[in-house]
Amino acid sequence: QVQLVESGGGLVQAGGSLRLSCAASGSIFNFRINVMGWYRQAPGKQRELVAAITSAGNTNYDDSVKGRFTISRDNYKNTVYLQMNSLKAEDTAVYYCNKVPDYGYWGQGTQVTVSS
Repeated sequence: QVQLVESGGGLVQAGGSLRLSCAASGSIFNFRINVMGWYRQAPGKQRELVAAITSAGNTNYDDSVKGRFTISRDNYKNTVYLQMNSLKAEDTAVYYCNKVPDYGYWGQGTQVTVSS
């Protein structure tokens, strides 16, 4: 099993930036070969996938974050990152990393709050 620990969230003004990190431990081989993604869940809304990255580094983004967010991974450090720029109030959510599709369980996530 892979354990996932997200960090890097916080309170930021609109237009600001944050960098999220997701550290994996446990079954690292599975982590390294899987497509990994960042998901978010805003209050009262369903969890949604916003960015994904393959083991080879190919990326895909939801239209709502395209051009503002960048996903990356370091398979030697077993870590996935999400660089978030030009943040908007609607980006406020709890952010989670997970496999795509997900493992069936989730970490604690990291709260991102963007004030307008």
